[in-house]
Amino acid sequence: MKICICGKGGSGKSTIVTLLAADFKRSGKDVIVLDSDESNASLFWMLGFDRPPHPLMDLVGGKRAVQQKMIAGFTKNEDEPTMTIWEMEKLLSHEIPPDYVVENENCKLVMTGKIHQSLEGCACPMGAVTREFLKRFQLAPNEILVVDMEAGIEHFGRGVETAVDMVLCVVEPSLESISLAKKVMSLTTEAGAFFKGAILNKISSPEQKDVVTEKLGDLGVSAIGTIGYHSEIQSSCLDGSRLNAQATAAAEVADIASEILRHAVSIPK
Repeated sequence: MKICICGKGGSGKSTIVTLLAADFKRSGKDVIVLDSDESNASLFWMLGFDRPPHPLMDLVGGKRAVQQKMIAGFTKNEDEPTMTIWEMEKLLSHEIPPDYVVENENCKLVMTGKIHQSLEGCACPMGAVTREFLKRFQLAPNEILVVDMEAGIEHFGRGVETAVDMVLCVVEPSLESISLAKKVMSLTTEAGAFFKGAILNKISSPEQKDVVTEKLGDLGVSAIGTIGYHSEIQSSCLDGSRLNAQATAAAEVADIASEILRHAVSIPK
């Protein structure tokens, strides 16, 4: 199963990806995490790695080469979501070149690429590489892939979600985040993908949970679980250290992970 985690910047997408990856591992799954957020550089240390992998962008020739392929596609009047960037037809986890993956404890991390300097140009090539990787990556029976998407909704225009089995949106207690969840749900449905629901994050009280859940419900968005505001998670993010969920957070994410896996067999294909 391929799962896409969306949300506004700062909502805690990387935190949720890390917590889900840890719980899937505890369930006996082999986890592959795709870091597709071109601006956030924290995911590798949150997962416990001492370095990030080389970017997949380099594996396909670099950003300029991808741009040239995209320009050639536009010249042929091709829409971006239908363009072919990768030459390979399929890719398995054990076939990823060693420099482009880091691994520990049944978890592998791969990364699309990052923006490193000013005037670098748009992130469109990175979205194209993410889409092509997801289309061509084939999971082994015990594997699960979790994608940390870029913030916002621009990736929907590139057709990234058409290559995954499930889309979830992380929602923090803000009206902006709640409104974005509605947009994510609509765009997912328009793309023909499956929207599972919202994961509430950084919730400070039962009353706040009720308010956020009600506002989401008014927009037709269902909440599938809640992660509270936990000081140890905030401390890990501040220190730049591996994110280790304590008992309460681990129990919260376990319920969400179980809900995801419970519905995996009924996901529309």
